[in-house]
Amino acid sequence: MTSGPPQVDRPARDSKAAWVDRLTDNGKGIFPGLLAASTVAIAARFLSEHYGAPVMLLALLLGMGFHFLSEDGKCVAGIDFAAKNLLRFGVALLGLGITIEQIVSAGTGVILIALSGVVVTISAGMIISFLLKRGWRFGLLTGGAVAICGASAALAIASVLPKNRNSESNTIFTVIAVTVMSTIAMVIYPLIAKFLEMDDVSAGIFFGATIHDVAQVVGAGYSISDEAGDTATFVKLLRVAMLVPVVLVLSTIFRADPTVEKARGLPIPVFVIGFVVLVAVGSLDAFPHSLRTWLLDISRWCLVIAISALGMKTSLKALRDVGGQAIFLICAETVLLASLVLGLLMFGTAR
Repeated sequence: MTSGPPQVDRPARDSKAAWVDRLTDNGKGIFPGLLAASTVAIAARFLSEHYGAPVMLLALLLGMGFHFLSEDGKCVAGIDFAAKNLLRFGVALLGLGITIEQIVSAGTGVILIALSGVVVTISAGMIISFLLKRGWRFGLLTGGAVAICGASAALAIASVLPKNRNSESNTIFTVIAVTVMSTIAMVIYPLIAKFLEMDDVSAGIFFGATIHDVAQVVGAGYSISDEAGDTATFVKLLRVAMLVPVVLVLSTIFRADPTVEKARGLPIPVFVIGFVVLVAVGSLDAFPHSLRTWLLDISRWCLVIAISALGMKTSLKALRDVGGQAIFLICAETVLLASLVLGLLMFGTAR
């Protein structure tokens, strides 16, 4: 009997071809925006190296000049990809720059600062919102976003809060507001740290414990120094990790409410897990120094591109249609958190 050529399972072959086609289509979809953000990042890096200005700040400001690219057109998907996915990948790689020895040396004071900021800001947000007659739930939403991790916390908390006719608009406002406030803080807080003559570690703790979103924490930290950036990232991820117990508590409280969407899983950011794993891996003496340096350089490029994309997505005009009380609430929570952390750093035992 003559055996013919080996037969390939057609369904498997078709499935593989379909997967490749989807991957190619996704790549084509994000390429224009990713290229635009990368171009801005390269320009920012060039200007930084030749004129000495902070590369993260330059990337943000240059990106804001191209905001129109994020509103409509072929660049939208790629800009979103860079601002979210590339950012998270870059932050995860930063775990290689932090060792377990550094974490242990940080002491319980840093953890206490992060925990105090979350508890005080959420509690104060609920009280202030109630006094402004905006409802304590709105204060819980905004306070959680300011205290933990910005837009990600707002979306996670909104998913477990009871729904009403203002739920969607409140969530959209919170996402916009904390992003804008984070961007402002990224520029102003390094100036405050310089005015107070804070050392790099204290400045990193201040940025990580107060700025709302991860991207702006990274931008503010590394605009000072690598040590400040590493410290800020670590402290910020302590706050991000607190999203899990907060959402779990809220889920338990509102479990019986029929208007609450039942979550399918825990809102644990994958990049946080990656960061923790790489901290452990990078702490090993056997990990090659050259590989660590190469990966950290890739991380820096990812973050500059992400900051460029974030600048493209930032529009200060978006707050024009929001009520003054809501803006006041976000500003009050932000100032309260910054004042609390500065007070603990200046007069407490943070380190």
